[in-house]
Amino acid sequence: MASAKTAARRRAGRSKLVAALRNYRPGDFNRLLEIDRACFREGIAYDEDEMRFYLRMPSTTTLVAVESGAILGFIIAHSLHRRRSSRFMGRIITIDVVPEGQHGGLGTLLLTSAEKELKQAGCDHVVLEVAVDNEPALRFYKKHGYSVLKVLPNYYIDSVDGLMMGKRL
Repeated sequence: MASAKTAARRRAGRSKLVAALRNYRPGDFNRLLEIDRACFREGIAYDEDEMRFYLRMPSTTTLVAVESGAILGFIIAHSLHRRRSSRFMGRIITIDVVPEGQHGGLGTLLLTSAEKELKQAGCDHVVLEVAVDNEPALRFYKKHGYSVLKVLPNYYIDSVDGLMMGKRL
């Protein structure tokens, strides 16, 4: 689990933010769903059943960023056993930060903390999916060492292609 003392600070003249990371608690569910809906349009945002499915997977790690009692973001990741290998691969299911908290380091804190947890779980690679038209997310992932592995035709609603991106941990 990520240390509760882990902190992110807003940069670029914004007010300073100190967020602690902790593991997901069932009482967080509605807030996580609300944040996901604020971050992604209808049809891409998870519905209640999908969100519950990912949160209940035995190999899931869900980290929640909290500041002054308010949840500002979260990441859901899980590890899976790779076929024909003794190693595991990590997958980022979603990373969500409230719009007003974006560009202040919180996404980086969530991503790097989840990557550390996946590595500790035996993962040597991590993958994720992102819409080809989500320029801010593409820049963010590339900044963190992810590269495009393949195009996923018509992956998202309205026939938007996705990209599978990945990196070695």
